[in-house]
Amino acid sequence: MQLSIIILNYNVRYFLELCVLSVQKAIQNLDAEIIVIDNNSSDDSCAMMKQRFPNIKLIENKENSGFPKGNNIAVKQAKGEYICILNPDTVVAEDTFEKVLAFAKSKSDLGIVGCKLIDGTGNFLPESKRGIPTPWVAFTKIFGLYKLFPKSSLFNKYYAWHLGENQTGKVDILVGAFMVLKRDLYNELGGFDENCFMYSDDIDLSYRVLQKGKSNYYFHETTVIHYKGESTVKDGTYMNRFQQAMNFFYKKHFNVSFFFSLFMKIGIVFFSFVKLFQGRAKPKLSPENYLLVSDNETTKEKLENKLQKNTERTVFENGKIVFSQSISEKKNSEIILDTNYLSFTEAISFFETNKNKSFTFKLLPIQSNFIIGSNSSNDRGEVINL
Repeated sequence: MQLSIIILNYNVRYFLELCVLSVQKAIQNLDAEIIVIDNNSSDDSCAMMKQRFPNIKLIENKENSGFPKGNNIAVKQAKGEYICILNPDTVVAEDTFEKVLAFAKSKSDLGIVGCKLIDGTGNFLPESKRGIPTPWVAFTKIFGLYKLFPKSSLFNKYYAWHLGENQTGKVDILVGAFMVLKRDLYNELGGFDENCFMYSDDIDLSYRVLQKGKSNYYFHETTVIHYKGESTVKDGTYMNRFQQAMNFFYKKHFNVSFFFSLFMKIGIVFFSFVKLFQGRAKPKLSPENYLLVSDNETTKEKLENKLQKNTERTVFENGKIVFSQSISEKKNSEIILDTNYLSFTEAISFFETNKNKSFTFKLLPIQSNFIIGSNSSNDRGEVINL
């Protein structure tokens, strides 16, 4: 078997459904399997999986065992030569795995391959590629020096800005939302370190790969949506775990002085509070205009009944979506992309092409009765049942 896709879920039932639908489309030409492991969700994630995807392997944990242990449990049951660690709040393109596997097979020193990640607004997520958070790199991150001097090699290492978002190349650290590596290498490393509950596990795994003499690669030729705010509610628990995770990484890999430890403690608290503030929900404005990209008039009628607003419908013409003047000129418009009609590749491309144009985006998953999306990488997103 070529590939095993591991999806660890915790209470994101609708995003999980969307993710699995996109993965199914992406492995149609591959010898691959999907393994969903649920960390004792309190929603109906497992019931949905059994009803909607009865042929997909589902592992039901009886407790929330954390990100590292959950993935390690699933990988033990994987059969693929390669594994992909994939967040449930992601959407992959139809050619994502084929492209990534072809790239991976071309590298003799392969460690981990990551890809270009965008959020639900189409904006690039800089954590798609990062440098090793050494004490100095952490300093530049915590105090924002990387933003002040983005072209300086002294300050720009945290987000690996020696590579642009549309450049493929070697990087040190990749994000756990999307990681492809050989299963043998994962097992040789012992998988994710289960002493870390979450948050620095991907940094630790990436770093241990480098210590093995392997190379990690950022691969820009496929784009994956990562609804980043979905996996975690950024509350007090988040802040505490973030501090614990950073402390875990530094204690494990660096010999640091008392003064640096004190500085890091202050810095982590400061940075955690910034994260906590960023994660607070912002008031949501109801869209003034809706545009459905679909060939289904019945879907348009269902949307209008649910939203209680007129909804325009349009289709692709010559590979492009045609906008009416009311949509293209007015702010606060929402574009709903029907993936029964569009491919996931086309939808992802539309997100990127139309980012920062006063649009918000939602997807209508294949043969589903809800629309779903997120207007910010810090936003838990929105699901509307039709």
